[in-house]
This record gives sequence, structure tokens and C-alpha cells, in this order.
Amino acid sequence: MSGLLRRHRDFRLLWCGETAGKFGTAVSGVAMPLVAVSTLHAATFEVGLISACGWLPWLLIGLPVGVWVDRLRRRPLMLAAAGFSMVLFAAVPVLAGAGRLTLGLLIAVALLTGAAAVVFQTAYSAYLPTLLAPADQAEGNAKLHGSASAAQIAGQGASGLIAQLAGAVNGLLAHAATFLVALLCLLGIRHREPRPAAREGTARSLTGEVAEGLRLVAGDRWFRTLTLFGAASNLALMGYQSLTAVFLVREVGLAPGAVGGLLAMASTGGIAGAFVVRRTAGRLGTARAMLLFELGVPGAALLIPLTSQGAGALLYVAGSFGVSAGVVAGNILKAGFQQGYCPPPLLGRLVASSAFLNYGTLPLGALLGGTLGSALGVRTAMWIMTAGVPLAALILLFSPVRRVRDLPVRPVEAEEERGAAGRDGASARS
Repeated sequence: MSGLLRRHRDFRLLWCGETAGKFGTAVSGVAMPLVAVSTLHAATFEVGLISACGWLPWLLIGLPVGVWVDRLRRRPLMLAAAGFSMVLFAAVPVLAGAGRLTLGLLIAVALLTGAAAVVFQTAYSAYLPTLLAPADQAEGNAKLHGSASAAQIAGQGASGLIAQLAGAVNGLLAHAATFLVALLCLLGIRHREPRPAAREGTARSLTGEVAEGLRLVAGDRWFRTLTLFGAASNLALMGYQSLTAVFLVREVGLAPGAVGGLLAMASTGGIAGAFVVRRTAGRLGTARAMLLFELGVPGAALLIPLTSQGAGALLYVAGSFGVSAGVVAGNILKAGFQQGYCPPPLLGRLVASSAFLNYGTLPLGALLGGTLGSALGVRTAMWIMTAGVPLAALILLFSPVRRVRDLPVRPVEAEEERGAAGRDGASARS
């Protein structure tokens, strides 16, 4: 343990809590579709619908949550969201044991825990820069994303083992337990953020502040580029990921335990991406590194539809490894750029406004994947959706990102944003 983890107690607690939460998310990400497939015998479209409902709250409440995060202290919001999610995930095995678990209830849990995730993730993204000095934020982002990938590996492997030994429903108990760990870690943080100051001379209208966040994204070419790319990329990513459980269990013929192991192996790409991203960005520049990790590496996604039994299962590992490495490295670069470039009082609204578009396409992708799987067959749908992963990155290739070595690091000023919106707002792709 070195650097921030050794010398910064509050960051260490945040890191532990976030890592535990990511472990639980990985468990439930495998367990929820497996519950639908193996316990409730859901159809392909219904499995996609459950995945969609987990992300739908970003479309429904994402924008107002960004305003609330900028108005309120972030840590209490994170505590409330973690506690709410813990109760909901613990309720699923209880309902199943009583014979009362239905597809409708599972969808309701996905919606409500998705809403809690909107609050937690938005508050967390805005809270980190208040906890760390600017010089430590790059290291903090890399450590958090790297540990999240490691937790995903362990969680997906554990979910498969739990599903094999105790049933997929019991995997959700592990997620409930991780939220308890996150709660305890957040309670132990000594840093107390000040209450955000009221902005003088302006009416604190919810719709006005939501519009301000949207204008921030629309008016700056860098924010526009990354937001549009994120929306297109997530549509393709969720399109094939929502079909993964059905594809591997029904099409390829793997057991639930093997599915968890395969997903865990594939997720090692996230650790690799987190490990090399800072060195690569230092050598190539942050903009060029983003093109490499978002356009070049995820092209391996086209190996996924070729997956078959036996040694052919390694094609899924190789394809998903490339996708995971690219996504994690790209997210680290994007997080560092946003934290340095956006004024702190607007960071919550920036996160929520970009996430409204980025995460808003996730339920659409899940529904699209389920629809294509039902209409054309699961393997054909996998070909279509995985092809969209590298194609989405063409947005970056034909944008200002291609023309510079590094992403800009100076903060955005309000006057500059208004001028930029008038000069190039209508023509720039982002």
C-alpha cells in the first residue's frame, strides 16, 4: 500500500467503501439476470428489460439529482442511497424464500436500486475532488477505477460460485452486505465538507439550474464530444451485455458457475487498463491515449459473438478483456479531465447532465439488445451490438480530440462558455 492509500486516511475509507460497493454491483449484475433466467424462467426480452430498468432512473431523475448534489453536502446523500439499496437487495432473497418473488417485483427492485445508484454516483463523483488536492486526483481516479475492476473480477467470480452452490437469488445477499461495508466506511470519514454556498444574485430555480448544466455540456466542444461518444458507446455496450447471460447459458451452453468464472477472467482487462493508462497518457498525451483506449483496444469486441464451448470460450474472454481495458482507461482519462476542467460549483450538474445522456442510452441499449435477440436470434444480435462498440468511437476520431495531443486542463469560465456556445455550439460534434 503506497501513496494515497498509505497517507490519506479518508481516501482509504472512501476507497474501501467504493471497492466493496463495486464488488456487490458485480455480484448483482450477474445474479439479477441469472435469477430471471433460472428462477423465474424469463424470456430473452424480459431479461433485457430488467437490465434496462437498472439504468432507466438516469433518464427519469438524473438531471434534478445533479442540482440537488450541487446544493447539498454529498456524503449524507451517499449514506442515504447506500442504506436504501442495502434494504432492497436484502429483501429479494426474503421474498424468494417466502415464494413471493415475481418478475414484477424484480423489476421494481432494479428500478429503485437504480434510482439510488443515480444519487450515489452523482454525489460520489462531485465529492472526490473535495476530498483530494488537485495534484492527487489523477492517482485517486486511477486507484478507484483499478480497484473497481479488481472488485468486478472477484464479484463476478463469486456470483458464479454462489449461483452454483446456493442459488442465484442468494447472490443478492452479498450485494446487501457490501452496502453495509460502504455505510461503515463513509461514516468513518472525518472530513466534513462545507455546505455549498448559495449563489448570490440568482434565483435557485430547479429548472434553471438543470438548464445551466445542460448548457454547460452543449456549449463546450470538449464536453459535447465526450458526452455524445459516451451515449453512443453505452448503447452498444449495454446492448450486448444485456444478452450476455442468455448468450452464454442458452446459446453457448455454459453452466451458471462457468459464466461467473468467464466474466471474472474477462474483467481483468479493467485492471490492465487502470494500470497502464497513466503511463500511456504521459507518453502519448491524454487525447491520443483516449483514442487508443476507446477506438483501438475495444475493437476486440468482435471476438465475442464467435464464442463457443470448450476452448472457444476464450474468445469471449479475449473480446471482453479488450472492451474492459478500454472502458476503464477511458473513464479514468475522462474523470481527470472533468475534475480539472469544470468549475467545482458546477461539477454535480456536469456529471448529472452528461450522465443523463451517457447512461440514458443504457436502458435503450438493453431494450434494443433484447428486441434484436428475440427477433433475429441471440448470436446475430451479439454481432450487431458488439460491432457498435468500436464504431461509436468514430465520434472521437472526427472531433477536436483527434487534433490535439492532450485534453485541456484549465477550468471553464462562465463567460468563455457563453462565447463558445455562440461561436461553435451548433457545428461541433462531441
